[in-house]
Amino acid sequence: MERIGEEEALALFDEDLLSLGRRAYEARRVLHPDNLVTFCVDRNINYTNICISRCCFCAFWRDKGDSEAFLLPKVEIFKKIEETINLGGTSILIQGGLHPDLEIGYFEDLFSSIKSRYPIHIHGLSPPEIWHIARKSGLTLEDTIRRLKAAGLDSIPGGGAEILSPRVRQRLSPNKVSVEGWLEVMETAHRLGLKSTATMMFGHIEGPGDIIEHLDRIRSLQDRTGGFTAFIPWTFQPLHTGLAHIEKATAVDYLRVLAISRIYLDNVPNVQASWVTQGAKIAQLALYFGANDFGSTMIEENVVAAAGATFRMSRDEIIRCIKDAGFTPAQRDTLYRVIRTF
Repeated sequence: MERIGEEEALALFDEDLLSLGRRAYEARRVLHPDNLVTFCVDRNINYTNICISRCCFCAFWRDKGDSEAFLLPKVEIFKKIEETINLGGTSILIQGGLHPDLEIGYFEDLFSSIKSRYPIHIHGLSPPEIWHIARKSGLTLEDTIRRLKAAGLDSIPGGGAEILSPRVRQRLSPNKVSVEGWLEVMETAHRLGLKSTATMMFGHIEGPGDIIEHLDRIRSLQDRTGGFTAFIPWTFQPLHTGLAHIEKATAVDYLRVLAISRIYLDNVPNVQASWVTQGAKIAQLALYFGANDFGSTMIEENVVAAAGATFRMSRDEIIRCIKDAGFTPAQRDTLYRVIRTF
């Protein structure tokens, strides 16, 4: 399929939804002519909710000293990993807030301790965390990422992107890494051999132009590095946040942006459905709007849940949903290598 530009992409916001979905499904079939829909078994481990960023869209963060603030001890993290492995998990997603005291030594010790005990993939530390760790430790980004990788970091999640538009970011998260900084972390990681995902949180203060700007930045970086394994768009959950007055994005909004993402990101191999924010039925529909991946079982998830998302699914439920939608379920690892089909 011929690559579309920004103006054509903007026009897709006015296209008939079913026609747009059909076009996105065709784009998906170009990249994935088989009938597989992948998923992985993993756990989100949030090692701390202490965060100096204080983003207005986040319901998870707490100040140091708050009665609800925490920093998980290693023994508790190990217990969570053991539970994950016992449930057939192949990876952990480990993320937290921008803790004011944690420097690189904390993460080197944590990752090396995990790797010495467990055969598990560490998918961890979003770009804002890595940027923060580098600054706290007085290191360059390259040195920081090299050391984290040597300690056991295997890949990087795409969190903290929100919308990669300076205008939006200044209002949403002025204390967090800039658009350019987020992209620099990812480009550096890709150059050093670490794969990553990319995300987009929409449905708050952005407009269609901001969404296309975000997609274009991801596509441009992917042209240079090829390091993104997947793109994961999901809708902002306003409950308990500083933007609780904003009307929640609809399922139609979600399917439209998902489809546009699949069409525009012609160089990103996988697009993930967000059952965590949309529920099982809309996630099934998403498979006909460009998605080819059903995400993770998320044995544990705290950040989106803090903002009011309550959907949960077991491995067997994910398998049933994929089959009921007319596809063949396939369990994968974090790097999208198929482990087995069902």
